[in-house]
Amino acid sequence: MEVLNGGKDQVVWLDGRGVDAEHHGFWSVLASSALRTVVVDRQKRHKLNLPLGTRWVVEVNEVGELEGLAPSDIVMSGQLELLAKAKDLGHPTCVSLRIDNRDALEAAWVTARKTEYAVVEFDLPTNIPLELIIARLQDSDTILLKREATFEDMLVAFGVMERGSDGVLLSTTDLAEIMKVNSYLLESDRRKIQLLPVVVEKVRHIGMGFRGCIDTTNLLGQDEGMLVGSTSTGGILVCSETHFLPYMNLRPLRVNAGAVHSYVWMFDDRVEYITDLQAGSRAMAVSTSGEVREVVVGRIKIEVRPLLLIQGQIEGQPINVILQDDWHIRVMGADGKAKNATLVSPGDELMGYLDQPGRHVGLKVRETILER
Repeated sequence: MEVLNGGKDQVVWLDGRGVDAEHHGFWSVLASSALRTVVVDRQKRHKLNLPLGTRWVVEVNEVGELEGLAPSDIVMSGQLELLAKAKDLGHPTCVSLRIDNRDALEAAWVTARKTEYAVVEFDLPTNIPLELIIARLQDSDTILLKREATFEDMLVAFGVMERGSDGVLLSTTDLAEIMKVNSYLLESDRRKIQLLPVVVEKVRHIGMGFRGCIDTTNLLGQDEGMLVGSTSTGGILVCSETHFLPYMNLRPLRVNAGAVHSYVWMFDDRVEYITDLQAGSRAMAVSTSGEVREVVVGRIKIEVRPLLLIQGQIEGQPINVILQDDWHIRVMGADGKAKNATLVSPGDELMGYLDQPGRHVGLKVRETILER
């Protein structure tokens, strides 16, 4: 999925190397935050139990510590020979650089070009050394992070020379500072995608089947829902349960998403089956303006219900969604107004998303795949 955010992604890693594994407050805040990458030592890598989707940066000091790491783990070290070995094993690599004089500064940008990531730390609070390294690396693919301890210093690092560092290694155990960064990331994550009208061609009752509700740990707005569809060609915006229900309380945490075979669109150009989502999964809420934000799944609730098939087209491409066959289920009209699913009829226009077809385990693939 193409994300339109008008700028570069800013990388934030949380430094957990000096934090005891029994510091439950720290690790709980990390687990429930928008921070996705944590730096740990080799011992903590397999001791900690963090949410699925957490990316690990593992600091190693000798070759033997590379054994048992996951291929996706980023290996961090100040030793270039060790990082070269890690790269041979298929790991992304990060060089850690402490800069306290001019010679170290001159050597830093040359060293940083040899790895995918570089974390820099300076002996003085001035940002002039950072400016010089940014200038040297501006035509490089290396992702440059500066080690900082506060939210305010993070913002300064992102603003240096307008371009800023590519990221920050947040090194603090102050939970208030971590929560400030979390709020910043959540707001920054409100990106945009392009929504298009779905012209409805057919609506029919198809009998009983399993449908899944996606209950989140967040509160959704009346203009929000999730993109749900039967095929990888695209989906229809299914509303959150924030609209009038005469016999029960609203459920602003919920999207009654659809039949269990359905795709639900996620960040990072992925889709997930409803049945693959579980507590702790990260899902994507979408607003009528195309703004998207990350929400956390608290529960998937699957039950047998009558089902309704809605078929249509986006720009000539067939789209369909199978929902619970009930008046209280809402889909978003192309005009931004919620419509009762059972009142949708041919000729109506709904709000949807057009994707490039072809998926394997949720990832786009270039092969011949026919979905009907």
